[in-house]
Amino acid sequence: MNHKTISESLGNENREEIARLALEAQEKAWLVLKESGIAEIWKTSGCRVNLVGSLRMGLLASHRDIDLHVYSKGITEESSFAIAAKIAVNPRVSEIKCINGLHTDEHCIAWHIYYNYEGETWQFDIIHIEEGSEYDGYFELMADRIQAVMTNEQRDTILRLKFDTPDNRDFHGVEYYEAVIADGVSSMKELENWIVEHRKKPPYYWIPE
Repeated sequence: MNHKTISESLGNENREEIARLALEAQEKAWLVLKESGIAEIWKTSGCRVNLVGSLRMGLLASHRDIDLHVYSKGITEESSFAIAAKIAVNPRVSEIKCINGLHTDEHCIAWHIYYNYEGETWQFDIIHIEEGSEYDGYFELMADRIQAVMTNEQRDTILRLKFDTPDNRDFHGVEYYEAVIADGVSSMKELENWIVEHRKKPPYYWIPE
């Protein structure tokens, strides 16, 4: 079901149905995570593996993505690529992309892995981070703080806005969370305006107080 069909059939007030759709998406995501074995490959390669992002927070909706942060000491291009090579042999993996940030303040390598499951493509966003660096545990804390402060009404609003977002809009998950939780955004028009203004600011990582 695409976002237009969801909006037309559910409307903005059918919270139970939106929650059901989100739960179905999250249950499938857990199956994909287990079936893929991708987290286990990082673990058996000596990495600490943490789930982050929307699946950790119960806020995964229509986007088929799974976010993992993995940590190890002394990361090199060679060591990270060797782990990715173990993942690449899985015939369900259709594509792997890499962004090398080892020489930046973030001390990481970002992997985007596209995985085919029951006719759908799921994206694994995996950040391989130097253990003990500035961002070790940062996004886990972000997710836990969002869960701690988010009300049920805010959760419903975030899920509704995610389902209602057109496929051609590139909105980031944290933009939904900050807009709704910090600034009380509740409609798609408000969200669109909020994002336009938000992206004029210097980049930063938001954690609710």
